[in-house]
Amino acid sequence: MLCEKFKQGAVKIVAAAFALLFSFGAAQAQEILYRDKTEATPIVNADGSVTFRYNAPKAEQVLVSGDFLPQGQRPAKMVKAKSGVWEYTTPFAVEPEIYTYTLQVDGLRQLDPTNLFVWRNISDLYNIFIVEGDATSNYLIKDVPHGTVSTVWYYSPTLRKNRRMCIYTPAGYNPRKGKKYPVLYLLHGMGGDETAWLDFGRAAQIMDNLIAQGKAEPMIVAMPNGNISEEAAPLCNSNCYNMPLFYLPNTMDGGFEESFTDIVEYIDSSYRTIKKRSARAIAGLSMGGFHSLYISANYPQLFGAVGLFSPAVVPAKEYLENNIYRDTDIKFRKQMEKNPPLYWIGIGSKDPLYPQVEALRKKFDQCGYKYTYRESEGGHVWTNWRIYLREFAPLLFKK
Repeated sequence: MLCEKFKQGAVKIVAAAFALLFSFGAAQAQEILYRDKTEATPIVNADGSVTFRYNAPKAEQVLVSGDFLPQGQRPAKMVKAKSGVWEYTTPFAVEPEIYTYTLQVDGLRQLDPTNLFVWRNISDLYNIFIVEGDATSNYLIKDVPHGTVSTVWYYSPTLRKNRRMCIYTPAGYNPRKGKKYPVLYLLHGMGGDETAWLDFGRAAQIMDNLIAQGKAEPMIVAMPNGNISEEAAPLCNSNCYNMPLFYLPNTMDGGFEESFTDIVEYIDSSYRTIKKRSARAIAGLSMGGFHSLYISANYPQLFGAVGLFSPAVVPAKEYLENNIYRDTDIKFRKQMEKNPPLYWIGIGSKDPLYPQVEALRKKFDQCGYKYTYRESEGGHVWTNWRIYLREFAPLLFKK
């Protein structure tokens, strides 16, 4: 009897708690739904200029900074209206592209509260916006057949650990039967991880649209984590809540290059691939370009196409004697003797790595090595790397 009364009392308490939570949630929902909102920004105007607004009546100074501003320009000062809303409109048309920005309110860096679209770049968060146009059309999700993006774990015998990788398989891919596909190994830059090309690079959207347009061959794209000191992206690895760092241990000491055959073997054993040199390509940005340069030079039998996007070229002094980075002239000669169908180099004219790339090109020119060169505007930015992928992918695996 006592137990029964206790159960009934417990049911009443739980019911009351749910009622309280429901009423609180409903009140919160009404507050969110009906409260006065500042107009969402940024706003792309008819003339191509972009307007930013921020409601901060008590602020003394509000600045906006981002890669939409000309390179080298200091943060732009926003002007305060009587309403307390700060505003800045670019005095120029912003070219179609995906851009990042942040606000600085009385010296404190913060996000735009009216813009829900946020990207994490290493240990910093940025708001994003897109100016639509021909240049960005392939970055958007369109009504075309979509490929599948999956996250997989593979074991690396060389590193003796499980590691994480993102895989794009094109629309129509059947893991059990049907056609086999070539593979592009796409590598991220320093501070990035296996998600970088999907988030910042829009790789899945670019591939979907290029394939649907008939501009690129259907292909698998493998995007591994190039930081061998960690298994995976933040919150997905054993360090979990450790703050992401730009320079992680062992990122460019030769270890990733030495272990790369583990990745190729995993992909070839787990996916319907064409297991030929002519059906494999490797490309990467910055540190990923560095990795692509030396992986392809050390394993010339594996890759028929190479893409270097704003690559670092020169190893750190303490690693020059590592076997991966020794005898590079001999390795380049053997690689070029195999006549790769495509050796592609892209760099921005204001990129700090430009001198390293220029020295590499000079060496290749002196040796008579054939390569395709693409020089773009700007510096070491995703704006260029998305363009490079958009131009590089259609050149691969032509029949």
